[in-house]
Amino acid sequence: MRAAFGARDAEPELIDGGPAWRCGDATIRPAPRPAEATWIAKTLDGLDVPNLRIGRPLRSTDGRYVVGGWSATKFLAGRAEARHDEVIAVAQRLHQATADLPKPRFLDARTDVFAVADRMAWGEGDVPLEADLGGRLFELLKEVQKPLNLRSQVVHGDLFGNVLFAGNAPPAVIDFTAYWRPAEWAAAVIAVDAVAWGGSDPGLFKRWSHLPEWTQVLVRATLFRLAVHALHPLSTSQSFAGLERAAHQVTALL
Repeated sequence: MRAAFGARDAEPELIDGGPAWRCGDATIRPAPRPAEATWIAKTLDGLDVPNLRIGRPLRSTDGRYVVGGWSATKFLAGRAEARHDEVIAVAQRLHQATADLPKPRFLDARTDVFAVADRMAWGEGDVPLEADLGGRLFELLKEVQKPLNLRSQVVHGDLFGNVLFAGNAPPAVIDFTAYWRPAEWAAAVIAVDAVAWGGSDPGLFKRWSHLPEWTQVLVRATLFRLAVHALHPLSTSQSFAGLERAAHQVTALL
């Protein structure tokens, strides 16, 4: 596979536990959904965001973005850091650049845990949730939802941990995970993740309260993460503790 992306002689180096490998100047990762991986590659290839590094896709030697279930991007130096406000600011810049992209067709065909949880959080689906791993709290928080008047667009819905910092270089965005939701929701997911698992102070929620309909997008983001946690086979009571704390802090803002 290295040879297909011009990295035949590079020694693979696992990046942060995977599932991606650095091979010289390339980062090679599994692409189990070729249509989605190709859309992401084409989109990122043409995306220009001021003061932001983007993982530009690499084509194979025969011009393809996906070969045998694998894709590649240019390697970006850096590491994820607990700079949560900066990550949200990155999301704001990124989503200004993606605001006019059309909705990808593959989104409606997704059936993974994250897609199911996303639909549940927005009242577009309903499946049983493990009560002690988020289901009970999901049902309680669902009752405080109010209608939103925000525009949906293409967003990166998993930026927490996927923004890299490297000295004075601009931040870098990796592992684009597309959703069709308001940009404010994507920012709220970062905030919930940061408070739940990133060690952020709860003041993060209040610092971004100037965003439109902020408390309600926080509710949607929390519902999303609660549903993911309740559905995910690797979830534990230990991993739920931080999310439960974040959910109670969101409730306190209402």
